[in-house]
Amino acid sequence: MQLTRRTFLKGSAAAGASVAASRFLFTNVGTLQPVETSESSLGQAAIEEWVPTTCWIGKQDCGMLARKINGRVVSLHGNPIHPKNKGTLCPKGVGQIAALYDPNRVKTPLLRTNGKGVPGEFTPISWDEALDRVSKEIKQTREKDPKLVVWQKGRSKAGDFYDDAFVKAIGCYKMGHGAYCSDAGYRAAEITAGMHGVIHPDFRYTKYVLSWGWNIANGGGNKTCWLTWNQQLLEAMDRGIKVIAIDPRLRASGTYADKWLPIRPSTDLALALALCHELMESGVIDREFLTAHTNSTYLVKADGHFLRKDDVEQVWDEASGAAMPAGSEGITPALEGSFTVDGQTVRTSYQVMRDKYQQYTPAWAAGITGLKAEDIATVAREFGENAMIGSTIVEDGIEIPYRPVSIMTYHIAQAENGFQQLRAELMLLMLVGALGAAGGSAIDWTWKLHKNWDGLDNIELTDSPDYTLNKSKYYPINSKNPSVAAQVMNDPEKFGVSPDKIPEIMIIHHANPLGSFLSHPDIEASYHKLRFIAVIDPWISRTADLFADVILPAATMEKYEGVISATDGFVDAQTLRIPPVEPMFESRGEIDIYMDLTEKTGDLYGEDGYLSVVNKELKLDEDHALPLAQKPTVREIFDRWARQQKLEGGIEFFEDPDRAVQLKGPVSPTKRYGWATDPPFLGKTLRVYAEKLLVYQEQMKEMGSPQAYYQDYLPLPEWREPTYRGSPAKYDLDLISFHMIEFKQSRTSMIPLLAELAPRQRVDINTATAKAHGIKDGDDVFIESHNAVTNETRSMTVPAHLTEALRPDTIAVPHHYGEIARHPWTKGQGASPNSIFFTGEGYTSMTADQSYHVMVRVQKA
Repeated sequence: MQLTRRTFLKGSAAAGASVAASRFLFTNVGTLQPVETSESSLGQAAIEEWVPTTCWIGKQDCGMLARKINGRVVSLHGNPIHPKNKGTLCPKGVGQIAALYDPNRVKTPLLRTNGKGVPGEFTPISWDEALDRVSKEIKQTREKDPKLVVWQKGRSKAGDFYDDAFVKAIGCYKMGHGAYCSDAGYRAAEITAGMHGVIHPDFRYTKYVLSWGWNIANGGGNKTCWLTWNQQLLEAMDRGIKVIAIDPRLRASGTYADKWLPIRPSTDLALALALCHELMESGVIDREFLTAHTNSTYLVKADGHFLRKDDVEQVWDEASGAAMPAGSEGITPALEGSFTVDGQTVRTSYQVMRDKYQQYTPAWAAGITGLKAEDIATVAREFGENAMIGSTIVEDGIEIPYRPVSIMTYHIAQAENGFQQLRAELMLLMLVGALGAAGGSAIDWTWKLHKNWDGLDNIELTDSPDYTLNKSKYYPINSKNPSVAAQVMNDPEKFGVSPDKIPEIMIIHHANPLGSFLSHPDIEASYHKLRFIAVIDPWISRTADLFADVILPAATMEKYEGVISATDGFVDAQTLRIPPVEPMFESRGEIDIYMDLTEKTGDLYGEDGYLSVVNKELKLDEDHALPLAQKPTVREIFDRWARQQKLEGGIEFFEDPDRAVQLKGPVSPTKRYGWATDPPFLGKTLRVYAEKLLVYQEQMKEMGSPQAYYQDYLPLPEWREPTYRGSPAKYDLDLISFHMIEFKQSRTSMIPLLAELAPRQRVDINTATAKAHGIKDGDDVFIESHNAVTNETRSMTVPAHLTEALRPDTIAVPHHYGEIARHPWTKGQGASPNSIFFTGEGYTSMTADQSYHVMVRVQKA
């Protein structure tokens, strides 16, 4: 179905969003009118143009309209046809015009002329010389092993062209940034439900939301960013939903939450276990869901493994009173109970969980989380009552189970116990049948199976891992944390990694590891070991300043990029980034850079070349595929793709401000809800009990893995005290970091509008805590962190911001500052707390994901 702009705006989704839009409205395109032609100061007629594009800074690529006067962008406005932001923009969207015209951008390729590890001295060079130097290093290193070339990405805005086409054409090793973001949650969802994402509510129907570390009104969330989720939240609030904020900081949640549970940092797993305990003990569970769609009925032996016959898991058939193969026709599997089969005692996996969780009472959790036992019990009771187990709704003529309780959680997965914490939250949803139900929680926009459903269940551990320790005795499930990789590079012998597997060169794509990644000393030491580093970035980041051999100046918003999803979860849509002007100075769009670079390395043309991979990733058919012996323009690539979509005018469709977004129509409930797919949940049995984690633990022990690495590989989430809490008593405060809505990664602190809104770094500290330490608002505070395993300390100094909206035993520092070098607009803003967090044992999860928890002490500087 092809919607028009007019029919979309008339639709119920847009109508329902009107109230939300009015509360998050920074620009209102509906009030803009073409300017009258007048004589400019130069005696020329002023020519106005509108160019549709998308936000370059933010996570969700909001639809924008760039207003141009005489060829120059003068303002940016929300595009009302775009489903994600519906005509609104946040300050980042409005303010990025300053990034476009920033005179401090890298204007031409640069070559380092001094040593590394100190502020760089650079000389301008031509693009041809820069690409020659980079391609020479790539070719020289590839002769040894292509995997010794590392492509390190930050935020990738066109994965088909960067993550896939360039990496595959070159044959290099890809490193992401997800281990610092939310990948522990992704891994938990993949192995539990086969979905790629974390957890978000079905705001259209939900009635009760656990906002679990979700930074309401100041951050994004699963899959998308600030505007979409908050607009949907406000619409749901108009229907009367209840929101419980679970967070050490009240953040900006106060206006939107009905109750604040100020939980102690890193104890979220304990709370989730207690909530599961209460539901099971009260009997408020969805027996149909657990029996039909999860492995809760599988029989478990005393050793923790499933009972199998002929390699098939067994269940207890209540009708025949005997063990039968799971999935057999005409049987009635028991959900609870202990049975004897062939002389051995077995229990259903649900019974194993219920027995194990007897200890996790609200009173027990209260002593760990710092919450009141009665509040924990109340949330559990309300969650169960609002689940409305057994109810259904009808959408598009399809009857769907209705379980209007949900969770929104994302970044808090990044904790030492984050993987199991997210598993426990998923189990909480599954206990009431709310995962994949109308009004419940989703993991992705549609219910589609990810390759890791099978991949994470079939890992073959190796005793000869690469430098990320993937599939090793340390991290069988592995999100490839660059800080862990840095530690391996610095001491490969410790981890049993062969020196010939340590990378030699790195291409850094829109990333600033010495700002936005953690454990800076480890990363800095590892970069000294790299022979060559090329950085693709619009600015000289701190990383580029200290270590780049060559800097290739990338465009900001002034480039073609995509294909970009425009869905809000309910409307299926896609769009492209259209350049409002030609690339500024001598910068180039990254797709152009990679085509130019692969041409130099001999990897652009031919059956295995970059263009061939682009054809495959964009799924271009024979009539629209790129010729493999001819270099196209980026516009031509997207024109071919757009014509294959049967869009009138091809690329001109997206360049037209009256069209700009391909609106395909509503997302069918048969795609949106796991319950409604055919068969339900795509015929997969969801893993409440993850037996394979136990298998990996046993293999890790056999291979000599230290306990710190294998202890959390358990089939059911279990509580243990986080390692970092072992610091000496004088380190009496938890440090957490947080996201400020004004900023995004290392792209924003130099933008004047955003810097004016949040000009300096700060540490949030409870008023009573500050008083006890002799600290007043605005005082400089010395913060020292401690590594409970190595006894190392790190420190920073930052001004105090006193607040009541924070636990007294916790301090919080935002992470956006200290990332851009050589930029006069960032002087004096302050440092990032990322420099005083640690990586490694106790500070990394079982999946190699980064933990953002550490004990600190503070004093007036």
